[in-house]
Amino acid sequence: MTKTREILEARAKEDNIEFFMTMFVDMHGRPCAKLIPVSAMDVVCAGAGFAGFAVGPMGQSPAGPDMIADPDANSYFKIPWREGVAVVMCDIKVEGKPWPYTPRYLLGKALKKLEKERGQSLMVGVEAEYHLLRRDEAGKLAVADALDNLDYPCYDARGLTRMYDYLTTMSKYMNQLGYENYANDHEDSNGQFEQNFTYAEAMTTADRLIFFRYMANSVAHQFGMVATFMPKPFHDLTGNGLHMNTSLWDAGRKKNLFELAASKSTAKDKYGLGLTPLGYNFCGGVLEHAQAMSAITNPIVNSYKRMGVSAPNSGATWAPAYVAYGGNNRTQMIRVSEGNRLEIRSVDGAANPYLAFTAVLAAGLDGVDRKTDPGKPNLDNLYELHPDVVAAKQIKPMPPTLLHAAELLHGNPLMQKAFGHTGKEFYSDYFAKTKMEEFTKWHSKVGETERDTYLSLF
Repeated sequence: MTKTREILEARAKEDNIEFFMTMFVDMHGRPCAKLIPVSAMDVVCAGAGFAGFAVGPMGQSPAGPDMIADPDANSYFKIPWREGVAVVMCDIKVEGKPWPYTPRYLLGKALKKLEKERGQSLMVGVEAEYHLLRRDEAGKLAVADALDNLDYPCYDARGLTRMYDYLTTMSKYMNQLGYENYANDHEDSNGQFEQNFTYAEAMTTADRLIFFRYMANSVAHQFGMVATFMPKPFHDLTGNGLHMNTSLWDAGRKKNLFELAASKSTAKDKYGLGLTPLGYNFCGGVLEHAQAMSAITNPIVNSYKRMGVSAPNSGATWAPAYVAYGGNNRTQMIRVSEGNRLEIRSVDGAANPYLAFTAVLAAGLDGVDRKTDPGKPNLDNLYELHPDVVAAKQIKPMPPTLLHAAELLHGNPLMQKAFGHTGKEFYSDYFAKTKMEEFTKWHSKVGETERDTYLSLF
């Protein structure tokens, strides 16, 4: 009997599990699964088969052999609102070998390399913002709470209270899953919320985020609502970010290697933000590669409608427009509010966490290896500076569209190395080409705004 089978059988017996959901994600981070009865434990452990081409961009054609979902027994957990059902996260194998187009496998490979070669661990905490919506009688989407219409709704106690039942249900489920929910708040947009859970090792956080998004959608449906993590669901409201709080620790996860105060290092704090030289170098690497990896951290057409400097009707904009870092300054791409982590604010709600974490880790480690200096922290409000002033400071802008970002990613040597070669192509190039096609498909469609603007203009 394999160890995987021993673990899953023991947990299933202890928790009275009747069905397993063997779950994995495609390139887009969409959760895919099969529901398998415990009586078919052979299928669970040997791996459920999937038609790869039907899943989406997973590197297969209709002629490809089955993708087999290989369960990670350590990822097992019960679904809080479904008695007798458990989830196990899976990596994909094809003909007995790890499939190099699998997002979770790619992150796992990078984390194993980090521990083996450097004796380090990547710790990540995410701030997953999302909107709660309803469809009106005409089927049009609107903010779920009709009374949530303040110009500045952030932290509004009444808006929070009106969603009390939904938010507390989510909180209880998160705690049952071991996420350690520590805060729930109304965010900056009408209908927008954030529910925080404790940071953890990168793979754990990525698995949790995938299920958190699935859970938010499922629970919202039970309450007659729609939950969306779309980066910019409404042009006049603040978008949904996925701020990525990042730090490197020793392999035993006892010491934060970014935190100067905890490192007992004699090194001086070069820029006064409380980071170790390692932390500053990692920051420099992320900044240097930010434009190329934005196709991964901001992976859809809609992502680039979130980034900018113009304020929406509700609240303000909090998405970075430029590649810069600073202290407790939310107009930066990287914010260092405390000297123990980098808050990477460019990542948005559409990001596949397995791929985003892999890209950020590669960029940061490149900065460490080359001792990249991020320069002096920016103290300005970048939303108020004229673009010419920003350019004079040699601060680069974020890419304006997904096409620009994908073109920067394609052929990028660092990202090619980080994600590896599939035997057919570099995964990062495959990703970039997929996103170029996605942009072209969107750009080729004629919408109402175009007709309203140009129909009678000439």
